[in-house]
Amino acid sequence: MPSNEKKRYSNKNTFRKFIYIGFILVLLIILGSSILAIYPLPSKEKVDYFHSEKPIIFKNEVIEGETLLVENQFYVSLQFFMEYIDQNVFFDQTSMSIIITTEDKVLQIPEEELSIFINEEAFSFELPLLTLNEEDYYVSLELLKMIYALDINVVDDTNALFIREDGEEVQLGTVNGSIKEHEARLREKETVTSPYIAEVNKEERVIVEQDKGDYLYVRKLNGMAGFLKSKHVTVDPEPGRIEVVLERKENIALPKIVGPINLTWEAVYTETPSSNTFPELPGVNVVSPTWFKLKNAEGDISNIGSTEYMEWAREKDFQVWGLFSNDFDPDLTSKALESFETRQKMIRQLLYYSQLYDLDGINVDFENVFFQDKELVTQFMRELTPYLHRAGLIVSMDITFISASENWSMFYDRIALSKIVDYMIVMAYDEHWATSPQSGSVASLPWVEQNVARLLDEVPNEKLVLGIPMYTRLWTEQTTDGGNVEVSSQAFSMDEVNEWIEARQLTPLYDKASGQNYVEYTDETEKVTYKIWIEDEMSIEQRIAISKDYKLAGVASWARHFANDDAWKHLNKVLHGNEK
Repeated sequence: MPSNEKKRYSNKNTFRKFIYIGFILVLLIILGSSILAIYPLPSKEKVDYFHSEKPIIFKNEVIEGETLLVENQFYVSLQFFMEYIDQNVFFDQTSMSIIITTEDKVLQIPEEELSIFINEEAFSFELPLLTLNEEDYYVSLELLKMIYALDINVVDDTNALFIREDGEEVQLGTVNGSIKEHEARLREKETVTSPYIAEVNKEERVIVEQDKGDYLYVRKLNGMAGFLKSKHVTVDPEPGRIEVVLERKENIALPKIVGPINLTWEAVYTETPSSNTFPELPGVNVVSPTWFKLKNAEGDISNIGSTEYMEWAREKDFQVWGLFSNDFDPDLTSKALESFETRQKMIRQLLYYSQLYDLDGINVDFENVFFQDKELVTQFMRELTPYLHRAGLIVSMDITFISASENWSMFYDRIALSKIVDYMIVMAYDEHWATSPQSGSVASLPWVEQNVARLLDEVPNEKLVLGIPMYTRLWTEQTTDGGNVEVSSQAFSMDEVNEWIEARQLTPLYDKASGQNYVEYTDETEKVTYKIWIEDEMSIEQRIAISKDYKLAGVASWARHFANDDAWKHLNKVLHGNEK
């Protein structure tokens, strides 16, 4: 073979070898990529899990930068405390202290003081329970352990702070003994190619927080957490449960009410009327005299109570809930409520008056309050209720229907208040009030039912008492010389209405729109038209039907002196199903 041909043949063989080698390399690359896709190489990159020295772990959430260590005592920030532990904690600016209320205690924790006050009794500690660090307040763990059913543990090697609630479930598991080193790494994500956080040991106990199918999100007992293959953990059959035993609360029995509440208010303006003038009041089981009223901004409460009235009530076997009013003065209310000391002063007086007259309860009637004082009204009730309950007193509060009026409706935090007090009494009247520019029913039945249904979105039915009017208004519509109609009214009792109708020989007619009986009379000479939407046995029966349909706690009538004997008998018959 000629030399040139040999050379060409050699070059061709070399080229073929390169093609074969290249093909094999490509094949190996594809095969290697496929293997890596199926069996990726585990990442060896390690990252930090905690980003602060003393993190909090609460409900499987890591909360950074909310702790403080002072002389080996842990504190948590007030912000964390109020957001996660107790949303009802109140910071009182006047005393620079936080106020905590429980079912039977009111605690005042002053800033940087070694004493706190529990129901006004001082208790001393070695370190303050509320401390200021730069511009932020911190609360001692000792306080949390003392008041709340919390399991609190500090992990030595990470300084992580575990906080768990009583009854909280904790699902534990055990790392399998066959796990390999690269498999024992807790990953940031559900893949072995993501960085790892920490390593687990064989047979190590871990907390299982999430089940993601092929992966579990597990937490080491030192607080660090990440993803681990499910097959490497044997999960306990049943979760454990945190149990925290606090000091047992004193069980204080409140006065019992047999059957639905049938309360009537005794309107007292200067002095309590003599019981000799009172009717029998069949079926009534609670009376509420309007004896106590906010007197000044210093928190003094005026008292026009009567021991003679109490003796009459006891003979009749009535419970007595003394009414405490804010005198419907928004400025006075705002000043009296802004200070913890003033609020406590009012509470002390109410407790004293309750003991003086041997009351069964207190009925709080705050009306016409600035909207910006909404939180203060709620806080006053939070502080008042534990004291009254410890004294064996029922706590009720009067509220209005929900409306857009800031001073008359929006200042009530009905959801919060309904969790504090025993009963909420809705003043279901004055749909048309004394100076209303338009005449109309004091409380038409459709208006009442519609607003009760709306109110039950915020107040439990078993705590709601329906207020019913025993009065009505005589409306006067007079046409002036200029052709305008001037509207005025005056409140009439049931007997006064009957006398007015009989004197004019009028016959009431049923008014479908209001669900009530109605009369109208026009004096052509005076150019005056009189209108009355009548409160009578029929309207009482319909109001009680609403109370029963919505399974309310009962009814409360305003007021005792407006009703007549027939009304009391009929109310008793319809509400209790009998007539005494």
